[in-house]
Amino acid sequence: MKPIKPIPIGVEFYKEMINKGYYYIDKTLLIRDILSNGSKVTLFTRPRRFGKTLAQSMLCTFFEKEILPDGTAADNSAYFQGKKIMDAGGQYLEHMGQYPVIFMSLKSAKQPTFEMAYKSLCDEIIKEYKRHMYVLKSNTVTEADKKIYNSVLERDADNITYAKSIAYLSECLEKYHNKKTIILLDEYDVPLENAYFSGFYDKMVSFIRSLFESALKTSQSLEFAVVTGCLRISRESIFTGLNNLDVISILDENYAEYFGFVQEETNQMFEYYSMSQKLGEAREWYNGYLFGNTEVYNPWSIINYVKDIIYKNTDYPKPYWSNTSSNSIVKDLIEMADNNTRREIEGLVAGGTLEKPVHEDITYGDIYRTQDNLWNFLFFTGYLKATGRRFENDTIYLALKIPDREIRYIYSNTITEWFNARIKVTDFSGLYNAVVNGNTSVFEDFLKKHLRESISYMDSAENFYHGFLLGLLSGMEDYEKLSNRESGNGRYDIVLKPYDEKQPAIILELKCVQKFNEMGDMCDRALKQIDDNHYDEGLLDEGYMFIKKYGICFCKKSCMVKLQ
Repeated sequence: MKPIKPIPIGVEFYKEMINKGYYYIDKTLLIRDILSNGSKVTLFTRPRRFGKTLAQSMLCTFFEKEILPDGTAADNSAYFQGKKIMDAGGQYLEHMGQYPVIFMSLKSAKQPTFEMAYKSLCDEIIKEYKRHMYVLKSNTVTEADKKIYNSVLERDADNITYAKSIAYLSECLEKYHNKKTIILLDEYDVPLENAYFSGFYDKMVSFIRSLFESALKTSQSLEFAVVTGCLRISRESIFTGLNNLDVISILDENYAEYFGFVQEETNQMFEYYSMSQKLGEAREWYNGYLFGNTEVYNPWSIINYVKDIIYKNTDYPKPYWSNTSSNSIVKDLIEMADNNTRREIEGLVAGGTLEKPVHEDITYGDIYRTQDNLWNFLFFTGYLKATGRRFENDTIYLALKIPDREIRYIYSNTITEWFNARIKVTDFSGLYNAVVNGNTSVFEDFLKKHLRESISYMDSAENFYHGFLLGLLSGMEDYEKLSNRESGNGRYDIVLKPYDEKQPAIILELKCVQKFNEMGDMCDRALKQIDDNHYDEGLLDEGYMFIKKYGICFCKKSCMVKLQ
C-alpha cells in the first residue's frame, strides 16, 4: 500500500514541503506567469493564510543561485522535478538558479513600540546579510563596501544605512554575481497595520518608504521584485513615485489560481485522502472566495479540515481560519455600527448582498474616516467577497456578500460577544422586575428597544430570538435559567426557576412570525402549548406554588408579550 503523504499544516517553506514529502498542490506555473508578464515590481494582495509565504519561498528556491558555505552553487533543480514548471518550456527553465535573491518577511515587525518593530526589521535585514556573507570573500566588492556591509551585520550602522540596506545588499550581490538581483518581500503591510493600531504609524511609514524606494525604485541592481501582503497600501504612503508597480488584487483575474485551492485541486486532494464524500460539506464551509472570476477555497481551512477528518479529530467542519487572528476589523465594524449599518450586517449574515464603493488606494489612517472604508478593508482582507460590480462616476461599486459558512461564523460569534458585552454594562433591573411582577407592557417595551439595537445572526429566526432573550435574562441572579429541557409532554423554551421558593417560577414559550398582525394569535398559541404539554409539571413536582406563564411572539424588530 502506498504511504499516505503528511498534510502540511503551517509549512511555509517550499524546500521543507518537498524534502519531507508533504502533500503539495503544484503552484509552480506562477514562475512562468511572472516571467511572461515582465513587470518590474509585482504586488500580490491576498487574505491571510492563502499561501503567500509558500509562494515566495518557491520563487526563491527556483530563481536563486544559492551559494553554499564552501563557495559552490547549490543545485536546486531536484525540488522541481515532476512539477508543472518543468514542462513549461526552456525559455523559463533557463532562469532556474541564475540570480542572486533577497527574500525577507516583514511580519516580525508586529511589536508594541516603534523601537521594537524597527529592531525586528533590522534583525531580518541582518539575517539576509548573513545569508549572503560570501560576498565579503570576493574582490569584486570593495573594502569600503565591505566596511558598510559589516556595520550592518554588527548593528553599528546608522538609521539611514538600514533604510537603504536592501538596495545596498542588492548592489553587492550584483557585483559578486554579475547579475541583477531579485527581491522577494513577504507580509509587507504587517509593519504598517501594526504601527497604525499601536500608535506609531507615521514613523513606520517613513522607514518602510525609504526601504522600498531605495530597493524598488532607484536601484539599478534590481532584476524584478515580488511583494506580497493582505492589503494594498496607497502609493502616497510607501510606493511614492513607483511607476513600475503592477498590483494584482483579489479583483483581478490574472494569477487568480495561484493563491488558495481551485475546485480541481480540492477534488484531487479529497480523492487522494479518500474523503470525496466530504466535498459538498467543504464547499459550503470553505469555498466562498472569488479572485477575479475564479472560485477559490481557503487553503488553510481545507488542509486543517482534511487532517482533522482523516485523523478522526472531528466529524464536522470547524472555523479554522477564524482562529488565526483577532478578527478585530469585524469587531470594529460591529461596535461602530449605527442603525443602518446594523441592518446591513443583518442582511449579509442572512445571506444577502449589499453594494459599496471600493477604493484600493487607501491607507490604514483612512479605515475609520467613513463606514465605506471599513467595508473596503473587510473585502480586501477576506471577510467579504464580490459577486458583481459596476462602474459609475469614476467609482467601482461592488455587490458584497459573506463568502462561506466559516466567515459567517466569525460574524455571528463576534455579534454574540458584542451583545453579551453590552448586557454586562446595561441596567436591566426594570426588565427583571417586569418579568417577575407580570408587567407585560414594560417587558414588551424592553424587548422592542433592545431588538432595535441588536443584530440578528442565527440561521433560524427562532434560535436568534431564543438566544437574544436568554442573554437579556442572564443577569437575573436570583433565578436559575433553564433552556430546552424536557418537561411534561415536550420541551419548553425557557424556564426561570427561583432559588427562593416564595418567588414565582416563570415559563416562557417563544414564537416568531413574518407578519405583525399574526403576533397576537401566536402568543395565544404559545400559552396553549404550555398548558397542553404540561410544561409546569416539573415545577409543580418540586413544590413551586406560584408559576407565571408567558407567550411571547417576535416579528422582525418587534414583539408581543402575553401573560396567562
